[in-house]
Amino acid sequence: MCLLFIAYKSHPRYPLILAANRDEFYDRPTKAASFWEERPDLLAGRDLEGGGTWLGITKGGRIAAITNFRDLAALKATAPSRGLLVRDYLLGNVESEEYLRNLKGLAGTYSGFNIVVGQMDGLRYFSNMDGSVLNIREGSHGLSNHFLDTPWPKVERGKELLGRVLSESEEPSFEAIFDVLADRLRPDDSMLPDTGIGLEWERVLSPIFVETDGYGTRSSTIILMRYDGDTTFVERVFDGATGGYEEKRYTFEVRC
Repeated sequence: MCLLFIAYKSHPRYPLILAANRDEFYDRPTKAASFWEERPDLLAGRDLEGGGTWLGITKGGRIAAITNFRDLAALKATAPSRGLLVRDYLLGNVESEEYLRNLKGLAGTYSGFNIVVGQMDGLRYFSNMDGSVLNIREGSHGLSNHFLDTPWPKVERGKELLGRVLSESEEPSFEAIFDVLADRLRPDDSMLPDTGIGLEWERVLSPIFVETDGYGTRSSTIILMRYDGDTTFVERVFDGATGGYEEKRYTFEVRC
């Protein structure tokens, strides 16, 4: 996954709101979000190549999401899939702080990543690029392919647009949030980061919604969790060839 927005304890009705885009090669085999047969309490998509997932939630309230850290020097050709880190947290029962503390010892075996794990009463962030573990504070946050809240144009624009949507009503519009995730505005070249991939690719990857030949935004996901645990999970999976999408919606109660 390449872009995650979090509104944490900043909305009157929904203390946890996640909105995310997963960018990936169109031909990478993937299964859309569903409750897993072997773990009916776990809702997540599946990376059928690497075996993990990029974003998921359990009925017990465990939440996890991951983004890659864009640094060519941090790529490891034989590294395990970073999506396994999300899967392992969701399938386990170790508290988030202990999970990340244990992960620090293994983090060097993976290519660069950022991971968010936790529950409604506490979210934590870790990056293996600097070894930091942070408690995510109340408020609005954005995470792309650098550290949490790094002010890349797509992160700042998404936080601003999502903030407007969430301020308009105590019952946020899913369609309006999906419009934020579908934003294709490309910032001026002077605003782009330099992550070593060249200006043309910086341009391609600069919008919130990415689309190019062979690679782009594969899915958009929204999770809204109420104080009483009522949770709605909506995913749109996009067809890179036609531009159409298939939507799935799940409503369930989280019991922490």
